[in-house]
Amino acid sequence: MVSRKKKNSWKRWIKWIGFSAVLGLLALFSFYLSVRWEIWEPLPSSEQLADIKQSQATEVYARGGELIGKYFIFDRQPVTFEEIPKHLIEALIATEDARFYEHNGVDRRSLLRVIFKSILMGDESAGGGSTLSQQLIKNLYPRKDHGIFSMPVSKIKEAICATRLEKLYSKEEIITLYLNTVPFGDNTYGVESAAEKFFGKRTEDLTLEESAVIVGMLKASHSYNPRLFPERSVSRRNTVLAQMERYGYLMNEQRQIASKKPLKLSYKSFSHEDGLAPYFRASLQKKLEKWLKEYNKENNTDLNLFTSGLKIYTTLDYNLQQMAEEALAEHLSSLQDEFEDSYGRRAPWLMNNTIIQDAVRKSDYYKKLKAQKLTEKQIEDSLKLKRPMELWDWDGSRVVQASHLDSVKHYLKFLQGGALSVDPFTGAVRTWVGGINFEHFQYDHVSMAKRQVGSTFKPIVYAAALEKGAKPCDYYSGQQVTYANYDNWTATNSGGESYDLNYAMKTALSKSINTVAVKVMEDAGIPEIIDLAHRMGIESDIPYVPSIALGTAEMNMLELAKAYTSFINFGKPAKPYFIQKIEDNKGKELAQFKPEVAETPVFSEENRQAMIEMMKGTVAEGTAQRLRWKYGLSNDIAGKTGTTQDNKDGWFVALTPRLITITWVGSDDHRIGFRTTAMGQGANSALPIYALFQQKMNRSTDHQSIAYARFSPPSTRVLNLMNCAPEKEAGFLRRIFVNTDKPKTTRLEIDSTAVETPKKEGLFKKIGNIFKKKNKKDN
Repeated sequence: MVSRKKKNSWKRWIKWIGFSAVLGLLALFSFYLSVRWEIWEPLPSSEQLADIKQSQATEVYARGGELIGKYFIFDRQPVTFEEIPKHLIEALIATEDARFYEHNGVDRRSLLRVIFKSILMGDESAGGGSTLSQQLIKNLYPRKDHGIFSMPVSKIKEAICATRLEKLYSKEEIITLYLNTVPFGDNTYGVESAAEKFFGKRTEDLTLEESAVIVGMLKASHSYNPRLFPERSVSRRNTVLAQMERYGYLMNEQRQIASKKPLKLSYKSFSHEDGLAPYFRASLQKKLEKWLKEYNKENNTDLNLFTSGLKIYTTLDYNLQQMAEEALAEHLSSLQDEFEDSYGRRAPWLMNNTIIQDAVRKSDYYKKLKAQKLTEKQIEDSLKLKRPMELWDWDGSRVVQASHLDSVKHYLKFLQGGALSVDPFTGAVRTWVGGINFEHFQYDHVSMAKRQVGSTFKPIVYAAALEKGAKPCDYYSGQQVTYANYDNWTATNSGGESYDLNYAMKTALSKSINTVAVKVMEDAGIPEIIDLAHRMGIESDIPYVPSIALGTAEMNMLELAKAYTSFINFGKPAKPYFIQKIEDNKGKELAQFKPEVAETPVFSEENRQAMIEMMKGTVAEGTAQRLRWKYGLSNDIAGKTGTTQDNKDGWFVALTPRLITITWVGSDDHRIGFRTTAMGQGANSALPIYALFQQKMNRSTDHQSIAYARFSPPSTRVLNLMNCAPEKEAGFLRRIFVNTDKPKTTRLEIDSTAVETPKKEGLFKKIGNIFKKKNKKDN
């Protein structure tokens, strides 16, 4: 009786187990069907899988074909199967999917194990078991959140889609798609981008060890990132090599040799903050986004700068850009120390509360606190709260205990700089340095900043005077003049220096004498100067005041560069441009950009040659002499220095036969200037950047044709026009009757359209007209 009861009990248990198993299988099958019937989420159809479109980074190239940066959401560039090394494919299969060539997209044993653990045991970390095809689906169609069912739903979805995928693509095509989409860390997607970023080379050039490092990252792209965790990366690399030996892809001796090799990275970042020419790429991005908006509208397309894989070919010279960035950093890192030492503890970034508070209120952190509706006292406490913070300076970045207020003061002190080089005949931009560090200072001083240009405007004034009939050897008094109809405004020379002689125009320009410049302006006429400036390429408004002769007008570097191209390009200004052509991801040309050069000269060839000779004088015996005696430059260089009021801005424009370079130095906050003219003058603050740049160019074997180009000799007539003494003393009667200790007062005639061409004058007429002119100098 007892045994019969036991028998019945066992039968019930067997029935219950069998019934439960059937129910479980039905539940699993129903769950599978629920996913397949898209109850949880839509599945990609076979048609969609057959037309996989991947997000591709847009690449930016220098004129020589060098990659200088990318625009991307995911940093991804595709490669073909033929470009993938055999050992990379073997490393991938041995590590991620050993039966890849045997299954149809799903490794059923692994899949059942994962589903069983996930559903019955609630183990969401069960993971694993995914084939390359399933992982590819996961990369292409990210998983969604379905609560506790997220893992099984995702696994079944990926299994279904993987089998569809294998019917559409060959094994080789799946490997290629997988390697072009998989994430590798540092926001890098695709093996080509990973190879470029971590090893600085193409996928096809990867070694066995490098391929193992890249495949090793697939397990955990952050944890095995070779830049962040080199020891972990090497350990994981060796695991990959061991897997390759296990499955017969490597001999034991090969694995041992490869495992002992050190990790060697050649890391290249193509983020917007890092890499070559970040300010240039930021300005280029704005230009491209505007162009794409118009192109898509006109052509009914939906191209995207960050996902469409465009190829942008620019005019930038890769090597020259490197030289310019290095030159600016070398000079400003040194000048920064002198600048800070000159102020000491009384520096405006430490003591001037108005400047400090203005900077605080502009900061994102302050705006965030304000948006939280905090009181001013709470905001003040937060601003003063010290915490670990990374601060940058010219020695690098370091983590210190500092408050946000400390950070604001720290970054206020930095001098900024800019450099721009253009081809004078086409306007093609060759270098573009918009600041000292894009991560911390994103304001671009090439395209965005409008600053007073100081005496770099004087060549325009002098060119207008030559066009009006003046000659390089016309003499002007260096005496100061006060203009009654301009609030008793007086043009003074740099440092208050007195110039009591009569100076030839050519000398006054080379020595940048302000008092003479204003008198030259009188002879040229303010309307004529403004008109010439606009025809030369200055688009900004130019104030109708006599101080424009000293460069009080504000403009950006691109405008100034265009104006100066006129002096090299036979009087025809060339507009700066920086895009050569744009191609789509298949290499089809979408647009080509041509130089924009004026058809007619803005001044005569004779006057152009005269201006070049006069600006050569700036380098030979004027304010830019240090190019010769300090930096040892014997190149053909013409130029002009510039310094603005209270030493706020320092400028230098260098003209060579094949390149125009403009450099600028100053502070982002215009209220902070150099303490002394000796330190802040353009010859000391901005000129050295160009000097170091030219030195580097001289040493470059690839740029000899630019560095050592020679100016064409001027005509005999121009040489004769330049043949005079640089200066001469005032006449005997003037020395007797004129008190040169006081500036003379006159009224500046604005309507100077009726001014006649200067004629030779006798001694007494000169004495009678001595007050008609006026003068000034630059640095």
